[in-house]
Amino acid sequence: MIRVGGPASPYDPTYHLLLRFDKIAEIVARERPDVLEVHSPYLAALGALRARRSTFGVRTFQWHSDFIDTYAGVLGARLARDLPMLGPRQWSRAIGPGSLATRPLWGLVRSIARRCDATLVAAEWQVDKLVSHGVPHVVRVPFGIERDIFRPDARSFEGRRELLALASHDTRRDDAVILVGVGRFAIEKRWDVVIDAFLRMRERAPRRDMILVLIGDGPERARMTERAAGSRDIVMPGFVKGREALARMLASADALMHGCPFETFGLSIAEAMSCGLPTVVPDEGGAAEMHVPEAGERYRALDAEACAQATERLLERLAKDADAVRAAAIRATTRLPNVIEQFEGQVALYTELLRRRSNPA
Repeated sequence: MIRVGGPASPYDPTYHLLLRFDKIAEIVARERPDVLEVHSPYLAALGALRARRSTFGVRTFQWHSDFIDTYAGVLGARLARDLPMLGPRQWSRAIGPGSLATRPLWGLVRSIARRCDATLVAAEWQVDKLVSHGVPHVVRVPFGIERDIFRPDARSFEGRRELLALASHDTRRDDAVILVGVGRFAIEKRWDVVIDAFLRMRERAPRRDMILVLIGDGPERARMTERAAGSRDIVMPGFVKGREALARMLASADALMHGCPFETFGLSIAEAMSCGLPTVVPDEGGAAEMHVPEAGERYRALDAEACAQATERLLERLAKDADAVRAAAIRATTRLPNVIEQFEGQVALYTELLRRRSNPA
């Protein structure tokens, strides 16, 4: 691993910017990698694209985040709130997917992809989307799950008590409903939808023993804490470093609530389902692709009331036959590879790309 110094990102200081393009080109020329991967369409892409073609084997573009529609969607929601003279649909047409405002950005994505031997995505819906925008050489490589860690037998009575203890367990029953969410506290993750949905459920059933545990951290933490309005039923324990500890928390909960409709894959959802956790997810993005009706509920994206109603429906199903819903969640993840299979598949793709580069048709 070779580290290159760079300034912290203004929005999230845990991320840093690759500004030393000369260093990147120098390192590539020295190391002469078989595969040079572009993992960001921003400054890192500019640095990787400056590397001389003779200094590496093949170059790939890893499409981790749908940055165009993600931030256009978030901006549209903010504008609809702050400038209500236009409604959400009007703002979406103005700056959302397919709008004139986003076309130059898709041109940037195409220009990066044309200079790469393949663009890798993890979900089928992203394949269709990128192809529809004229992005060449798109290949799907789904993420793998650490099944030896994210497994249903990580569930335990002690794990439930640990979750309840985060929200004053001494006043709660052991059979209280435990809802969880997991992910980065960033603006595009839309934890506001989940929090608002939970507060509505609380208003409708004030005597129901129920908590929401949001696992993660990030630049929106203070805003989300404020949005929770001091509710003792919403707790944010922060980032969980240990994978086994995270798996125990997921497996020991009753359901996962997810708010982001912009996921390019949704690994946290897949890991939760691998633990046997039923899910409530929006009807757009990678979260929607991960969904199967037997294992959870879907709701209209970015609609807090729809999210609340979907969660209430799921809880009713769990009260009738929780084992069947949990078993369906586990079965759904068998569509995905484990981490070793993902790694082997990606290496096989690189090997084929190198062969094509060496022996062009």
